[in-house]
Amino acid sequence: MRVCVRLRAGLSGLALLSVFALSASALCAAAVPDPTPTVFAAGVISGPAHDAAPAFSPDGNTVFFGRQAPEVAVVMESHRNARGWSAPRIAPFSGEWTDMEPAMAPDGSYLIYVSNRPARPGEPPRDGHYNGKTWPGKGSALWRVRRTAHGWSEPERLPDRINRNDSVYAPSIAADGTLYFMHPNAKTGHFQLFSARLRDGDYDEPQPLPFSGGEQSDVDPAVAPDQSFLIFGSRRAPATASMDLFVAFRDGAGWGVPQWLGERVNSSGSDAEPRLSPDLSTLYFSSERSQPVTYPRTREQTAADLARIQAWDNSLYNIWQVPLQPLLSAHRTTQPSAAPAGAAQAATR
Repeated sequence: MRVCVRLRAGLSGLALLSVFALSASALCAAAVPDPTPTVFAAGVISGPAHDAAPAFSPDGNTVFFGRQAPEVAVVMESHRNARGWSAPRIAPFSGEWTDMEPAMAPDGSYLIYVSNRPARPGEPPRDGHYNGKTWPGKGSALWRVRRTAHGWSEPERLPDRINRNDSVYAPSIAADGTLYFMHPNAKTGHFQLFSARLRDGDYDEPQPLPFSGGEQSDVDPAVAPDQSFLIFGSRRAPATASMDLFVAFRDGAGWGVPQWLGERVNSSGSDAEPRLSPDLSTLYFSSERSQPVTYPRTREQTAADLARIQAWDNSLYNIWQVPLQPLLSAHRTTQPSAAPAGAAQAATR
């Protein structure tokens, strides 16, 4: 146990014992960030629409994210300035098709996102198929734009080895180029997590992650640059809502059993779309949660509630943030045995 106080010379033995008898949480309270999630850029980036999946430039000063309504989905761009985050605008590579879920390469050299744009000009968008339903015109594939001296390149579709399904979503990119993503399991129709190594500019055949077998939906992988851990959404137990967040760690034996991130991070609504800050200090995720309201209230409080509802707090997805390292530390110390590498099995709790 690390003690987060400096003991003064001259303390008696009894005093020393008293100090060490204090709980670790009490001693370290001032040093450990508050693990309570807070909304990210309320009213600016987290607005009245469905906002999700922030992807930051390596310096953390530019963010791309998805903004959706029932029939509209677009990738937005915002920049940090002295007053906070700028009013979002449509990203240069988005706005012509249904676009969402941007993911930035850790070095900032390219960005991969989801789009329903057809593989060849003039073709209509394909239908999507997942969770036992057909989604007309909402098929999706992964597309890449590269950063150039003059901005972003034209979008290029990733190879068919990656886009081997009509419903490919949720890219996440490791430092070595390994791509994590999801598409439906061929037998169950539930979303399943995959990874594909990048070698000599081309991707290996995607492999299912060993803890994601398609028995229940696993979604939205967010991998650490060194692939030492991964945070994702899942319907697996003990999730009580449509989606909860889990973490899995990787070591020499392979991936460990996923662990639920707890009720402080997970709410009674859906929690998904995790993303990591470039410096790994913050976990971002999207949630349907709202600010709690108690009664009776004053008219002034109700007026403030209405202003907040109009700005962002309407039970649609908003982007939330929470310190990441305390979560990792708490769950790494209780990590279950690793799952056998290559075994397509679902972890249970």
